[in-house]
Amino acid sequence: MMNLAGRLTVVKAIVLLMTGAPVVLADDVLVDDAAELQQVREKVADAFEEIKPEHVESSPVDGWYTIRKGAIVAYISADGRYLLQGDLIDLDQEVNLSEQTRNASRIEMLAELSDTDFIVFKPETVRYSVSVFTDIDCTYCRRLHSQIDEYLAQGIEVRYLLYPRSGPGTTSWKKSEEVWCAADRNEALTLAKLDRKFETRSCDASIVDTHFAIGQDIGLRGTPAIVLEDGSLVSGYLPPLQLTEALAAQQ
Repeated sequence: MMNLAGRLTVVKAIVLLMTGAPVVLADDVLVDDAAELQQVREKVADAFEEIKPEHVESSPVDGWYTIRKGAIVAYISADGRYLLQGDLIDLDQEVNLSEQTRNASRIEMLAELSDTDFIVFKPETVRYSVSVFTDIDCTYCRRLHSQIDEYLAQGIEVRYLLYPRSGPGTTSWKKSEEVWCAADRNEALTLAKLDRKFETRSCDASIVDTHFAIGQDIGLRGTPAIVLEDGSLVSGYLPPLQLTEALAAQQ
């Protein structure tokens, strides 16, 4: 078991990780190739409870490895000594490599859900598809949903995840569970955003916990939050035409 001093060191390291500052983790000697990666994985997993060995992988920069946990991306030196968080930019290609990693993580996390785990508003002809984290009581979430027919007219499929920002046990959370347990979830979501009553029932509403956990891992700062097809995150409301332009620019 780690003693108190060791725990304080880990806490300090986590704080420094989140602020982007380098932090010394250990003084071990380098080993080669696969053994080196394994040593770094073990060291990071031992130091940070939330990080598993498989979260550490190779990076585009020699002598460094990538730590990827949800949308959190950090880098650790091959000797396991230095840890830093920040965007890694390829200046030659003019590409944000860290953002590419975050985008890939979002795609992977959402791919773990089935179609029935979303509340889907689908146009007759689907040109684009977005995943939207929504809070029933958030003003701009309501504004977005008030234009749902306009998004559909643009050929945009809207796949909703329920993300009551106030957290478990709150009124917004209860509303989300009631929407999920309604016979017609689409209609219930629309009525809930208008503060109108709808029929619901008791059911397994644990999907709200799942949506909320994914939202936190994805790195949401607020709602609505729109995940585009390439995994990029739009924090906030985008009108139908602007969202269409953003999606078209990816093709």
